[in-house]
Amino acid sequence: MRFDDFDKQMRIYEESLDQCIIPDMYIVARLDGRSFTKLTKETMKYESPFDPAFRDAMVDTTHSLMTDSGFRIDYGYTQSDEISLLFAADEETFGRKVRKINTTLAGEASAHISLALGLKATMDCRVVPLPNKERVVDYFMWRQEDAHRNALNSWCYWTLRKNGYSATKASSELNGKGNSFKNELLFQYGINFNDLPEWQKRGVGLYRTEIEKEGYNPITKEKVMTKRKQICVDTCLNYGDAYREFLRKIIG
Repeated sequence: MRFDDFDKQMRIYEESLDQCIIPDMYIVARLDGRSFTKLTKETMKYESPFDPAFRDAMVDTTHSLMTDSGFRIDYGYTQSDEISLLFAADEETFGRKVRKINTTLAGEASAHISLALGLKATMDCRVVPLPNKERVVDYFMWRQEDAHRNALNSWCYWTLRKNGYSATKASSELNGKGNSFKNELLFQYGINFNDLPEWQKRGVGLYRTEIEKEGYNPITKEKVMTKRKQICVDTCLNYGDAYREFLRKIIG
């Protein structure tokens, strides 16, 4: 059998489960760290519940995915051990194949975070197709609310652990408790949750902004001002309606 015919015959099996995101759908990809709780708390022994060094590694990985992955990404968001990426609406790389998006981003992210942390770390990826701009806004609102909830739970859990509670007892103490109880618990230990850094409660956003930069015109031999795009790392994101409006402007 000619190779071309053999190749065509076998690729049917390789592509049998291929799925493509249709052109009028928005694409968000979410990456999550595999066993990152063990990695950060036991292997690396980062500060609990939050450590700026780990945050910086996640931000740096998000920045790399926005600039070097080969996809045009309009917005990156990271909180805890996850990253969400909003693709440009007309992004067509790899024909919008889910398999290619997942494997490329998971590979890129795993490689970058491993280099940033100095040891092997793995991230998985899932594609989230969204039908319209408001659902895109809802998605990122959801992830920010998840960040807020996780931050409150983490601060309560690790505050109890640092004050003599076992892992089982700390979890039991918080099980089924509401936000009022948890805020009061922290206050009893001298911690006002509202005063904690915004990046811990709201996550970090990365988006492109236009800046003016001084350059030099070799023809006229004059200094000139030019406009350039650069990625802004925002550690003090808005929330609520203000965050919704910010997201709408990002989506365009």
